[in-house]
Amino acid sequence: MNWRSAADFFAMGGYALYVWGSFGACALALALETLLVGKRHGAVLRSLRQQLMADRLQEQSP
Repeated sequence: MNWRSAADFFAMGGYALYVWGSFGACALALALETLLVGKRHGAVLRSLRQQLMADRLQEQSP
């Protein structure tokens, strides 16, 4: 497809809301997923550390 100007490109032949909205929704979903994966990873690491500490305390107690 050929566009005559940057404005024509960003208008996307009248489908700009759908096209750019789709790109925006996809970018938002990818960013949100990245943040949530990092948060879950941290929670798992904290849980494993707590479990390790509990196991060590249990081994030390009479």
